Amino acid sequence: MIANDKSELQHLTRYKALLDVSTAIALQPDLNQVLHSISMLLSKVVPFDAISLMLIDQEKQTAQLYALEPGPIDDATPLGMEIPFRNTAIAQVLETQQPKFISDPRAEMDKVPGFPEDLKQTEIQSLYVFPVSSSRGSLGVMSFGSTTRQTYSAADLELMGAVVAHVSAMLEGALALESAESYRVELERERDRLNLLLEINNHIVNYLDVNELFRAASASIREFINIAFSGFWLFEEGSNQLQCVTLDFPGSQGAIEHIPVPQLSEKEIAPWSMRVPTVLHSREIEKLPAFISRPLRAESIACIVCVPLIGSSRPLGMILLGSKEEDILGRMDLELLLQVGNQISLALENAVAYRRLNRSHRRLEDERLYLESELQSEYNFEDIIGSSGALKKVLEQVSIVAPTDATVLIIGETGTGKELIARAIHNHSARHDRTFVRMNCATIPQGLLESELFGHEKGAFTGALTQKRGRLELANEGTLFLDEVGDIDLSLQPKLLRVLQEREFERLGSNCTTKVDVRLLAATNRNLMEMIGEGKFREDLYYRLNVFPIHIPPLRERKEDIPLLVHYFVDQLSRKMRKNIRMVPRGALEAMMNWSWPGNVRELQNFIERSVILTRGETLAAPIAELRKHEKNAVKIAPLPATDRDAILEALRASRGRMAGAGGAAERLGLKRTTLLKRMARLNISRQDFN
Repeated sequence: MIANDKSELQHLTRYKALLDVSTAIALQPDLNQVLHSISMLLSKVVPFDAISLMLIDQEKQTAQLYALEPGPIDDATPLGMEIPFRNTAIAQVLETQQPKFISDPRAEMDKVPGFPEDLKQTEIQSLYVFPVSSSRGSLGVMSFGSTTRQTYSAADLELMGAVVAHVSAMLEGALALESAESYRVELERERDRLNLLLEINNHIVNYLDVNELFRAASASIREFINIAFSGFWLFEEGSNQLQCVTLDFPGSQGAIEHIPVPQLSEKEIAPWSMRVPTVLHSREIEKLPAFISRPLRAESIACIVCVPLIGSSRPLGMILLGSKEEDILGRMDLELLLQVGNQISLALENAVAYRRLNRSHRRLEDERLYLESELQSEYNFEDIIGSSGALKKVLEQVSIVAPTDATVLIIGETGTGKELIARAIHNHSARHDRTFVRMNCATIPQGLLESELFGHEKGAFTGALTQKRGRLELANEGTLFLDEVGDIDLSLQPKLLRVLQEREFERLGSNCTTKVDVRLLAATNRNLMEMIGEGKFREDLYYRLNVFPIHIPPLRERKEDIPLLVHYFVDQLSRKMRKNIRMVPRGALEAMMNWSWPGNVRELQNFIERSVILTRGETLAAPIAELRKHEKNAVKIAPLPATDRDAILEALRASRGRMAGAGGAAERLGLKRTTLLKRMARLNISRQDFN
């Protein structure tokens, strides 16, 4: 009776212990705390001193110590320690799914290769190892250890097995919860990745300006990844020079903002074309050049990531991210950053293409407006008319200089057709398919001349409501013809000289230098050498303009061309005025050939136009009396420089080219030989002019 009562009491005690263990498992979320509770509750019923839980990795064939309740023994055994379980008691337990008693734990430890010797000095003398399994399969083993060689009854084993079953159920739930939590975290991370890509895409759509796009993208990246700074560097168009566009570093001490970037070689740029992000940690950063590593070290940057921005043909730039933590970026984040880089690269390439098209569109629009204004203006004639030797000499000079890009100074009286010669030079040059831009410096007020020639920025002066491109920019890659160049104000001449020397200038109100590729043709009817002596024209500018001078003879020096010009103008103007003029009277033609025409071809054209207006039949009614009247009232036939030139040429022809001595040109003119030579140089008289 007493034995039965004792057996029933033990049964109740075990039942209560199991119930308490179940309650402890339900209340304790942490396995270590659960094992502690099991040790406290179960040790009152079953003799043991330590409990451990090991989880297995079937792929690696290892068991990892997951939880440990050492009790009175030394707790030096580290949690997380992995041991291979092949050919051990653990492998047998997992294979048979039956508990196994180990009477000599040290001998079992010797079976594990590389097992630490200090851990073999354990006080545990015996172990009972139970399999921990669930519907998932084998999860691991749970061990009950004792410091003495214990023997356990069937009831003890049943109780320990029931406890292990409870732990298995709890472990399965914990692992399922952990898996679900890991899946939830991964889903949130994937959601954040997609949100980042969506934000970058929205930025690309919303921001046409590259700087605004980079600032918005930088802020989005910093929200997704905990980085210390982000920056965007782009290659300057047509070069290998990197330029910082945007740098987002809120906590910077200022050092990071002054990193200079040298021009890179093609060899240094080549690896970027592989579209692979580069990660540099502290050691790699220290190996970088001092001008880069020093500011990064000053900001405590431990890791930088370089994401290349690649276009269809070559690298466009890079995104640079920096972190104060070594391993802030994982493999998935690098793939994400590469996707971000690809998106931005596409937008950047489109922006560059749009900028080029927009620039070309603005240029074509400006050229269209200019050419329309040109078409509305009147030209003296459409072609060069004449067959005289003087004109043929000019045309020969045009054919020589036109294929070159040399600056040409066209000298001639008013109305001689200087612009026509300039157009002929342009049309026979390699720039003939580009724009020919003309500008008469005498017709534009000096206050507006700089704006008209060089352009101006918005707000540069009162009334500058928009940015304006000057004639120089309109003529880029073409030809600029400056008529009456002697009328340019002395204060603007250095700026024009810089264009001729450096091929660059600044718009009015701007500090940005603009490069141009322009061929300059200049014309004047003034004596620039005299203006230099009077301090009205720069000598250095004169020599820059006077690379290849062309002197256009006045109409009185090529009178044999007058009949051709008369018939040409009569034909053109009669058709324009819808008249049928078939004949020019001989007397009228002789009168026109005998007139000196101080206004040259322009005066002749105006006279013919007046004659066509007066004509009612088929014979030109030229008002010859006007020419005779002007001849009586005329005091000077031509400006003084032209008269000097004629006198010198006449004296040289009379002396057959001899300068000094009896009967020489100097004696005939009453001049010294040196004075004569100076005047010949000033008037551009060469031996070909009088031979």
